[in-house]
Amino acid sequence: MEAVVASKPMIKVAAICGSLRKASNNRGLIRTALELTKESISGIEMEYVDISPLPMLNTDLVVDGKLPPAVEAFRQKILQSDSILFASPEYNYSLTGPLKNALDWGSLSPNVWADKAAAIVSAGGGFGGARSHYHLRQVGVFLDLHFINKPEFYLNAFQPPAKFDSDGNLIDEASKEKMKQVLVALQAFTLRLQPKN
Repeated sequence: MEAVVASKPMIKVAAICGSLRKASNNRGLIRTALELTKESISGIEMEYVDISPLPMLNTDLVVDGKLPPAVEAFRQKILQSDSILFASPEYNYSLTGPLKNALDWGSLSPNVWADKAAAIVSAGGGFGGARSHYHLRQVGVFLDLHFINKPEFYLNAFQPPAKFDSDGNLIDEASKEKMKQVLVALQAFTLRLQPKN
């Protein structure tokens, strides 16, 4: 007789980086999250969703009720996900223009962000991008996103020891472990928000 092994349900996570720069430390955080979900966290299927093809929000681009193809493709990826991982660099105490643009395109009716769990990670100088978290959380209230409360992940990228290599890849093991904690918390919160069958 075979033993029945209960496994965690699979959740789909859309990973979005607010920086468009390929060697961005924040994009490196997303790469680390992708690696962790493949190597050491079961039950998470994560996909990087590129926001760079999105045009700047202009509702004149909506013709006969149809969104531009890049926007529709983006919205479908968000709709198909159970939760969102944002890597949000801090620009002038706020989130980046490209990230806000993506949030705005997703908020057009029907709002594709609604009722999804989310987590924010960031890397930068000073407070490590923490101020962008506050603004992103505030925007998320209106969009009906539900952010995990703990653990928070904002990494001062310039304090020794080195956190990133020259390509923006996270090399600090303690930070990788904290990222793993964020992903496990996001997974648990996502499952908690899903309707029980």
